[in-house]
This record gives sequence, C-alpha cells and structure tokens, in this order.
Amino acid sequence: MRRPSVKSMFGANEQTRQAGPIGHRILFVTSEIADFVKVGGLGDVSAALPRALARRHDVRVLIPGYREVLDQVQDLEWVATLPAHADIPSCDLARCFTRDGLQIYVLLQQHLYERCGTPYLSPEGDDWHDNDLRFGRLSLAAAEIAGGIDPDWRPQVVHANDWPTALAPAYLAWRGARVPTVFTIHNLAYQGLFNRGSLGRLGIPDAAFHVNGLEFYDRVSFMKAGIFYASHVTTVSQTYAREITRPEAGCGLDGLLRTRCAEGRLSGILNGIDEQWDPRSEPQLYRNFEAGDWTGKKQNAAAVRRRFGLAVSRGPLFAVVSRLVEQKGIDLIIETVDDIISAGGQIVVTGTGERHLERRIEELVERHPGQVGAHIGFDEAEAKNVFAGSDFLLMPSRFEPCGLSQMYAQRYGSLPIAHRVGGLADSIRDGVDGLLFQSASASSFCGALVRAFGLFAEKGRLNRMRRTAMGRTVGWKEACSDYELVYARAVGNG
Repeated sequence: MRRPSVKSMFGANEQTRQAGPIGHRILFVTSEIADFVKVGGLGDVSAALPRALARRHDVRVLIPGYREVLDQVQDLEWVATLPAHADIPSCDLARCFTRDGLQIYVLLQQHLYERCGTPYLSPEGDDWHDNDLRFGRLSLAAAEIAGGIDPDWRPQVVHANDWPTALAPAYLAWRGARVPTVFTIHNLAYQGLFNRGSLGRLGIPDAAFHVNGLEFYDRVSFMKAGIFYASHVTTVSQTYAREITRPEAGCGLDGLLRTRCAEGRLSGILNGIDEQWDPRSEPQLYRNFEAGDWTGKKQNAAAVRRRFGLAVSRGPLFAVVSRLVEQKGIDLIIETVDDIISAGGQIVVTGTGERHLERRIEELVERHPGQVGAHIGFDEAEAKNVFAGSDFLLMPSRFEPCGLSQMYAQRYGSLPIAHRVGGLADSIRDGVDGLLFQSASASSFCGALVRAFGLFAEKGRLNRMRRTAMGRTVGWKEACSDYELVYARAVGNG
C-alpha cells in the first residue's frame, strides 16, 4: 500500500486552507470527481457543487484513491488509519488540496482501488467482482469521518451520492450516530445490487436485511439503504423526483420513495453547470463567439465538419454527445439517421458505451461517408467544439434524471431536441430554447426533427432561440440555495 507523505499537495498557501466560511461543515462523498476521474455527470456535479457550496460552507470531498487520483497528486497528508470491519480491509485516510483550495480526503487501499478500468468496471467491461467491498469501504470511511476519526474536523452533515456511497447513512444509523445525512439519487436505475453473502462481508446487521431496511427481492440494495436510512433524499430535477414515485420510473423503489415524499423528505433540485463553460472565453474552441455572432458559430461548424470528415454543407448539423447506451435513446437516433441525411442534415457523434451501439454507429459512418462522423471515445475539448459547431443536440433519452449536455449545448448555441422527461423537461422550454417531444418513439422523435428542419429554414426565429438559449443562467447559485435549506433542515432535525 502506498503511504502518503506528510507534505501537502501543490504547496497551496496556508491562509487559503485555514480560512473557513461560516456555514455548515459538509462531507461530500462521491465515487468520482472530474478533477481526477470522471465516468458521467456525477463527476461533473462532484467537482462543481462542492466548490459552489464552499463559498459559504466548510466542504470536504471524500473519494477513493484510484490509480488516476494518485497519478495526479504529488504529495498527500496522512490523517488516520481506518480499521478493518468484517471483510472490509483497513485503509489509510489522507488529504490533499486542489489547485483552487478544495480539500479532498483520499482513501488509500491499493488492493481495492489501484486498478486499470473505470471506477466500476474492469477493462473488459464487467463489474468488479468486489464492488460491494470497494464501495462499502468508501461508505464506511464516510461514517468514520463523521464519527471523528480526523481529530481536526468533524462534519455536521454527510452528503452521499448514488449507490456507491449509499451505505454511509446506513453505517451511521447502525452505529447509533446522530449525524444528519443527505442522499442524492443521480440515477435510480443503477442500484448496487449484491447477493446475501454481502451481509457478512460488509458487517451489516442481520436485522437490516428486511423490507424496512436494505433488502430488495432477496438481494442487498445499496441504493435502497441510502433512501431508507438518510435523513433527507434528493434527486437531480423536480420532474424526476415526481417520476420516481411512480412504478414506471421507480425501479421497484417507488413505494419507499412515495413514503419519503409524503414525509417531506424527498426533494428535486436541478443541477447547474460550471460557469467556465463559456463560448466567449473557452480557449479550446476553434473560434470564440457570443450570442449574435453567428458568423463565429458557422466557423466552428466548418471546423467540426473538417474534424469529423464531413462534406461542406449548408444544411443543419446535428450532434450526439452522450454515453452510447439504451437509456439515452441511441437506437432511436440510429433509426432516424436515413431521414436526417435525406432531408439534408449531417450528424456527428462523440461518446462511448455499449459495444453493440458503438458498432452500429461505426456502420453508419461507413454507410454515409461525408454525412455521418463519429469518434468512439470522449474528450471534453472535442465535446465543447461539437457543442459550439452544431445547430441541434439530439437527446431522445428514455429517461433522464437531470442531464447536463442539454445545458452545455444551450450555452454554446446548439438547441437541444429532447424527450420531455426528467431534467430535460425542467431545463428546456419547448419552442423557446429547444424542442421537446412527448414519447420515446421514433415517430414522436421524427416529429421533432421535422420541426427542427423547419426552424433551421427560418433564420430569424432560429437565431432568436439561440440567443435565448445562450442567455440562460444555469449556474449553481439556485441549486446551492436549495441544498442549504435541505442541510439546515437535516441539521435542525438531527
């Protein structure tokens, strides 16, 4: 196991580190953060929300010491050694600071975290066989920090995020601790389900394996544990909060979520996006531009066409910036490609995901040379250029807890075309700063595409919608205010 040094990271000045805001002490627990490792939107939120909260609160982030994390930090400051529990191994807890002063706790456990692959999957794309131990260790560490393992700091509230951290409220409850907890559902479809053998491996009390606990159809559900034991549950948009209380979107947990809603313990808080996503100043764009500078946007479109091997065209450029998975409606996009091309449009795709969908995208590129371009993979700079160069972003998601791509696209003058669900319904105003359609079907999606082609032909209306979309305020200020109310209530009831 790597032992951290007693040095601090990056040499940030002590005045920055010691100056503490006057709000709550918050431990933000996450399995990914875009500073070091990112798989999806959780990584972006985990980087942005703690920073936004840190303007008024003392926020620290807890993450596993993945290889990607340790490769990017030079020195760590040792805090404590956390003891083993059942089959969960002991580990070291260290801390560091990002360049802008955000304090990070890092779990050092070589055998659990220092691996190739993603935080959740092996290089072959399979779940790690010991994900219960890996994320049980993360959750338990959160409970131990809340219990005072760091002699210099103890949180007033623990904010856990998605299934990999969902046992944190449970461990606190099982230990009789009265530290308030907030649990945020970023995607209910990923629940962290394990067989009954995990009970002993994780040191879970037998009494907790119950319908009023974490039992889910004779399996251990991390997600259910977070919902059941947390002081308050949030999710990432108001519409998704309503949707998950119904059987169609509740993933078998709708009954428990209806109970939490009736108790006033379920809230929907729409995510924001980082204000640094700005086409006026983004250094990675082919050309910076602002609302009204449509020549600049056209120059970015030409650059994207060159980058993806597309022919020169006066038609609309449609973009897909997404994980290539069924949830995102990628099959609906594939089904409508011929119609888009025949109507004079072009498509660029950037993303990675399920291999069978990746192959189908690659086949489209071969079938429509010069009209469809794709990069199977993800690069943030490329994504920003695609947003800046495209006219429309395709988001026919079957469900979407929040979504960030539609907000990024709006900021860059690319109008989202999206299914009216979850955070898409909350962040897009149909006919004002994007286009919405009603059902996750090819016919409904095609109806929206017909509207998009009509809109593209009306340059005055198109540019008014672009201007409106680019002028939206979608930062974290409002979300922070909502979280502050949740924290205050949790602490007050704790």
